[in-house]
Amino acid sequence: MAKKGNRIQVILECTEHRSSGMPGVSRYITTKNKKNTPDRIEKRKYNPTLKKVTVHKEIK
Repeated sequence: MAKKGNRIQVILECTEHRSSGMPGVSRYITTKNKKNTPDRIEKRKYNPTLKKVTVHKEIK
């Protein structure tokens, strides 16, 4: 039986990768508590294609 709670899965996508024109996408999957953070989250994560740390924003 599935848990019922406030925790949901979100996808973080790199913002710089899209504007660079390089093929591929840098995405991370994480969870967040929608009750504590109702707005979209931004985290600084490593982008292996660009080989540097960039800002990743929540999509969808």
